[in-house]
Amino acid sequence: MPEISRAEVAHLATLARIDLSDAELDHLAPQLSVILESVASINGVAGDDVPPTSHALPLTNVFREDVVVPGLTAEEALSGAPAAEGHRFSVPRILGEEQ
Repeated sequence: MPEISRAEVAHLATLARIDLSDAELDHLAPQLSVILESVASINGVAGDDVPPTSHALPLTNVFREDVVVPGLTAEEALSGAPAAEGHRFSVPRILGEEQ
C-alpha cells in the first residue's frame, strides 16, 4: 500500500503554494494515501495484453460531410442589421477615449 507522509504533503502544499495548518496536514496525509492505493489497484488490473483506450466502445464520426454551399452576400447579411456602414455592421463604441 503506497503511503504518503505528512512531510510529503507539506512539500506538495509548498509546491502548490497552499498554506496548510498542522491539523490539515495530519488530516490530508491518510486521505492521499487512500487515493494512491486506489490508483495502484487500477494499475494492477490492466495487463500488457490490454491496449490503452480512451473509450470502452469504438467511436464513429457523426459529423456531416463538409460540402461547400453558397453563402450570404454582404447586402443579404446586413439587411437585418439595425445599422451598417461601408459593408460592415455598425455597433456602439464600448471603449472610452482613454483607449
